[in-house]
Amino acid sequence: MTTPKHPKKNSEISYESAGVNIENAEAAKTEMESIMKTNDKRVLTTLDAFAALFDGRFPDLEHPVLVMKTEEPGTKQKLAIQNKSYRSICFDTVNHLINDIAVMGATPLAIQDAIICGKLEKNVVTELVRGFTEACKEQDCVLTGGETSEQPGVLEAGTYVLVANVVGVVDKKKIIDGSAIKKGDVVIALESSGLHTNGYSLVRALMAQKPNIIEEKIEGRSFIDTILTPHRCYFQAIRGLFDLPDLHGMAHITGGGIQSNLERVLPKTLTAKIDLSAIRMPSIFRFLREHSASSDDNMLKTFNVGVGMIIVASSASADGIRSHLSKHQCESHIIGTIVDGSGTVQYEGKLRW
Repeated sequence: MTTPKHPKKNSEISYESAGVNIENAEAAKTEMESIMKTNDKRVLTTLDAFAALFDGRFPDLEHPVLVMKTEEPGTKQKLAIQNKSYRSICFDTVNHLINDIAVMGATPLAIQDAIICGKLEKNVVTELVRGFTEACKEQDCVLTGGETSEQPGVLEAGTYVLVANVVGVVDKKKIIDGSAIKKGDVVIALESSGLHTNGYSLVRALMAQKPNIIEEKIEGRSFIDTILTPHRCYFQAIRGLFDLPDLHGMAHITGGGIQSNLERVLPKTLTAKIDLSAIRMPSIFRFLREHSASSDDNMLKTFNVGVGMIIVASSASADGIRSHLSKHQCESHIIGTIVDGSGTVQYEGKLRW
């Protein structure tokens, strides 16, 4: 007689055995609450709430318009996480976001972040939250919360993906959208702090092809420190110009370079003539061009080449605007003029390498 075989009893499958440690996440959340604590009376909830409540009264604005944007720091975050540059990548994310709404004349109110990872490392996540919080405070806005998501099997341990969104506000009659740009206006370049958050796929390809490049120094700084310099935020420097009637348009220079981004705000009947020889070129771009053998055209499409933001204003106001910017440690220079045309950017001259 054959004894029937019983099926083998399955071992218990728990959330922790699947790769998610709830206790670790709760410990991280407790520390986050302390980091994110704010005295801003507009924030009406704590981190425990299902969603953030923000007081929407704007008594100083006649017709408040909310301005919203979502952003992620691109492939730069991979290099930043690999080099434990957690704080700087948070500043990259927040500063990029705020620049995008500031060029429309908006003031940032609140930011929410999302930290997605393969394995939640408490010290890393809390450092990221600390970075987001500090970056917000520097721009007089607040981190109201967000999401921390541990996704084993989707992302490898040690991999982090960051996303954030901002809500800002502007009085409708003070929206800056480029429609006021006129023939004869000048194009003012605000100097960048480096690569900001664009061109890193090219940089990573270059590093893979030439591994020893990380041992190079650029003006006394290591290659890694130079390329991980945070994206500059221009809000504090330009907020005092929002009410200036002679300021007609602004553009944040990100992916696609000067041409692609300035064309987003140009009226269809005008053209911006840009003198490439007037651009003040930071050393990092010379270094990357030399080592990647990139053409000028490719450099202009991939990088900001030293121009982090553009202001288009009347020629009569240019000196006053530049003086104002300089007082906020933001150097600038005129790189072009507005002429009759077709809503395009035309380059003249050559970049000075």
